[in-house]
Amino acid sequence: MARLLAFDTSTEALSIAVLHGELLLEHSGAGGAQSSASLIPLIQQLLAAAGLTLGELDAIAFGRGPGSFTGLRTACSVAQGLGFGAGVRLLPIDTLQAVAEEARHRFGSTRVVAVLDARMDQVYAAGYDFGVEISASEAELLAPEGVVVPDGWALAGNAFAAYGDRLPRAAARHEVLPTAGAMLRLAPALLAAQRTVAPAEAWPLYVRDKVAQTTEERAALKGLS
Repeated sequence: MARLLAFDTSTEALSIAVLHGELLLEHSGAGGAQSSASLIPLIQQLLAAAGLTLGELDAIAFGRGPGSFTGLRTACSVAQGLGFGAGVRLLPIDTLQAVAEEARHRFGSTRVVAVLDARMDQVYAAGYDFGVEISASEAELLAPEGVVVPDGWALAGNAFAAYGDRLPRAAARHEVLPTAGAMLRLAPALLAAQRTVAPAEAWPLYVRDKVAQTTEERAALKGLS
């Protein structure tokens, strides 16, 4: 009987889910700066509602990125703290893979290019093919025009409002976020592949090394708009 906790704070939304056998409990709400204060109390509430303690979990899954620098640090540090305290291993899950899984689950798309708004006039992107096994491309940081969508593939994520006209055409477009529920659906295969790590070995996946634009870069972008 699977006993898992998953959470993601990589975007503007906060997503938490607990699986206890057949019982699945989920919570979604505002992320951003609020998530650092609300994440642990909400986790405690969901675990209590599921009749679980942290020490009874098989693993703690968290969205490792790419995404918001602050959000990734929040998720990773909370996962590490809970894992250390309870003696539970962690399962880092790529946020772009969670986006693709959410598109597969909700819309039936089995070949998905996931895109998340990276701000600074860029997106994070990776492709996922849900075949017998999930094949994936490396996460990249690109201009919206640099995203490549093969024929017949769907495009999914949260970048359409900001870059819709600049993103390539696709067989379908799905407005979805990485969710904790998607992470729990991905977890069994990742656990079978022994992808868990000790808390000390869990790190965010940033992709971008630079947090903000320089004054000159901001001015140049304004000149283009």
